[in-house]
Formats: sequence, C-alpha cells, structure tokens
Amino acid sequence: MSSVIQGFPKNFLWGGATAANQLEGGYNEGGKGLSSADMIAYIPKEQRSKEISHAMEITSERIEKILSGEFEARFPKRDGIDFYHRYKEDIALFAELGFKVFRMSLHWSRIFPNGYDEQPNEEGLQFYDDVFDELLKHGIQPLVTLSHYETPLGLTQKYNGWVSREVVEHYTRYAETVFRRYKDKVKYWLTFNEINVITISAFTGGGVVVDRLDNKLQGMYQALHHQFVASSIATKLCHEIIPDAKIGCMLARMETYPNSCNPEDIRKAQLANQMNLFFTDVHARGEYPKFMDRYFEENNIVLHKEDGDDELLKQYTVDYISFSYYMSITVAENPEGGNEAAGNLVAGSVMNPYLETSDWGWQIDPIGLRVTLNAMYDRYQKPLFIVENGLGAYDKVEADGSVHDPYRIDYLRKHIEQMKEAIKDGVDLMGYTAWGPIDLVSMSTSEMSKRYGFIYVDQDDDGNGTLARSRKDSFAWYKQVIASNGEQL
Repeated sequence: MSSVIQGFPKNFLWGGATAANQLEGGYNEGGKGLSSADMIAYIPKEQRSKEISHAMEITSERIEKILSGEFEARFPKRDGIDFYHRYKEDIALFAELGFKVFRMSLHWSRIFPNGYDEQPNEEGLQFYDDVFDELLKHGIQPLVTLSHYETPLGLTQKYNGWVSREVVEHYTRYAETVFRRYKDKVKYWLTFNEINVITISAFTGGGVVVDRLDNKLQGMYQALHHQFVASSIATKLCHEIIPDAKIGCMLARMETYPNSCNPEDIRKAQLANQMNLFFTDVHARGEYPKFMDRYFEENNIVLHKEDGDDELLKQYTVDYISFSYYMSITVAENPEGGNEAAGNLVAGSVMNPYLETSDWGWQIDPIGLRVTLNAMYDRYQKPLFIVENGLGAYDKVEADGSVHDPYRIDYLRKHIEQMKEAIKDGVDLMGYTAWGPIDLVSMSTSEMSKRYGFIYVDQDDDGNGTLARSRKDSFAWYKQVIASNGEQL
C-alpha cells in the first residue's frame, strides 16, 4: 500500500493573511499610539525612485517634521481600509469564503501606545478580544503575528528601536500580556513578520533610524540579534502560558537560482540562499550557522551578546516555520547589460527568461514554491506554513460593478497545484493563507492600486472612495478551492 499522501490533509488550514498596519485604520482612536507604519507617506508613482519603491528608510529629521506638521503628505497606513470599524462585515465575508484560519497582526502600539508603557491600554486589548470573538463565532482560527512592521514610534524615539537591548524587555512584556489575555482564543502565533527585512529596511523591520547609527550594517544585525532573543523568550512564554498553542517564525523566502551553470553563478545563488535561510536557521536550529562567521568577519560586524543568549536560542526553537513566497530570483556573477530585473525586491537580480512577470515586475514561478518547500523541509524537518502568497495586480471594475480577475485565479491555481505536489513529495505543510484576501494598502508603496484581494475595496491611491466591499470572480473560485480542500482548482 502506498504511503504517498494524495491531496491536502483533512485538517489543512486554508485562509488569508493581512497586517494591522495595512488594513486596520483607526490610528488615533481607542488609545492607540503611533507606530513606524504611521510615518510612511504615499509617494505617487511618477515621483517614486527605485530605492523608495522598495521601502524607504526614514530619517530623524523626517520624523520630526511629520510630528510637527511641517511635512505634509498622505499617510495611507493610518487609515488602511477601516477594518477597525468594519471588522464584522469583513469577517463575515471571510466566513463566506470558508476560511479555517485568518492571519492578522496586533498593532503593538494599540496595546502599549509608546511601546515602553508599564501598563497596557485596555481599550486596545478589548478591540482584539472583539475581533477574536467574531472570528471564533464563525469557526475561524486566528493566526496572530506579534510584530508585523508595526514597531511603536515611542521605541524609535527613546531607543532607536531594536538596536537597543532594552526593547527586548518591552517586547517580552507585550508578548506575555497578550498570551495571558488571549490564551483561550488564539492557538497559532508568529513572533516577527519577515524577520529578514530588518536587514533590507531597518525602519520597516525594527523601527531603526539608520542615520542614528555609526555603522549601519552593525546596527541592523545587532537589532536582529535582539529580535532573535526576543523571539526565543516569546516562544518560552507561549509554551508556558498556552501549552496547547503553536508558535512559529516567519521569513520572506527568496528562492534564488543561478543564471547559468557557470560555477560562479551557482556559488552566487548558493550564497544568496544561505543568507536568506540564515534567519530560519537560528529560529529552527537554535544557533547561528557557521557561514555567518565569515560574513560577520568580512563586514566588521561584532555582535554583542549577553550571557545566556546562545543557550536561550538553543533551548527555545519554534514549533513551525512560516514564510511568504511571491516569486523566485535569478542572479549572475557577471550580468550582461540590459537584463536587470528592476521590479524584483532584490537589487542585482536578473530576468529569468522562462518566467512571466507581474504588473509590478515580480517574476511568477509556481514551481519555485515546490522547490522552496522541499528545500526548507529537507533542511529543518519541521512543519511548514505558507502564510503569504498572492498576485498584486491592477483590477478593473466593470460597469455592473463586477471585477474579472482570471490572472489572479491562474496565479493562485498554479501555486496551489505545486503545494499539492510538495505534499506528495513528503513535505509537512500545515496551511496556506493567501496574502491580502481583501484589498489593502501596499506595504512597500502605500498604494491601493496594487490589489491582491478576492474582495474589492472601493478606495484609490489618493484615498478617495466609499470603502464599499464587493466580491471579485476570484472570490467564488477560492471558496470552491477551500470547500473541496484543494481538489477543485
């Protein structure tokens, strides 16, 4: 009798994924303080440089001007899509889709307005109680990210964010507070969203203002070490406070291919994959991999560790590994002119001629998802969870209000087919939460026109619109996928 698993497990967790700073709104309601996301201004496409489009760093001067009102701009993440007031309507739509799980984050500054407060904000805690109750009423399990690009601004102003060891203590207080408060309502947790992004945009990933650093690279990796420590402490606390819960880490997975069989290209791709998987190595294996010793030495990085840090990392590893996957990346040691992949997230990558490209220049690679699932499961032998995957695209609203998005259905279908193949390969895959089941504000560009949702939200890049929700064609398709447990694609 064959032991190969056919199809998705019966308890597979289908759903969708969001972040508080991209959909919640209510930035100045309910006692909430400001966060790093509230400092990100919208920049029209014609004014946007390549660097800004990735996730611009915020300077100390910019923060001061924003707070004083001297810097005039729109800050779309402050308003999101008004989930703060419309969560019951949105959750009802998620229930109609058949969600088993809904990935969301807590706005840390809604619970601890400055980040360093001694006591939490009860109004903020109650808001999430209400959201969890609404989800559970519909049979939807919350999957909660503790920190998803939402560092309280107070921690930036007082400590320069995660560069300072003191922030570990404040994160620990926050984590313990929410574990105790929601222990009967939330059984799936993540410590940090896409933790590797702190080395790409320190402000986005850790509330760090780089112009306050003497050595940018040193500061970013020191901040990362503090996040690793905080993640292990949170894992320990979660297991103690909610014994039946599972807590994981989260990586922006960047599967990297060599441009050719030239050994130089192969080595470049191998190094890129090592540097990407370094983050999950620490979370899942409990120690810094040896290849990082050379990287730190060659870049004059000397991490300050306190006594017991290494033992803490080793003892409290994650229960599962989650990641985002949108595309693969191709690199060449000596790229020929004219084939740089300008739309991809990683500078220096080149176009892969075998792949299609999205409206935003991201190369679409469903088989790459199977490749990365196999590679990660071989490496860690821990359950995996795809917590972000989707297609950002321009959507057209027809005269009758409908939105026909066959391109989104095609993208998701092909990726889900490869997930099924990976499960047949023997990968232990817990679930899948498609990114942005409802249109929300883009993380990197703060625009609304980059839409991912099954649910259309009537709001444009300038913040105009009724915020009315409507179902796209992909809504009925994904509902069928979930109802059939991935058999009807």
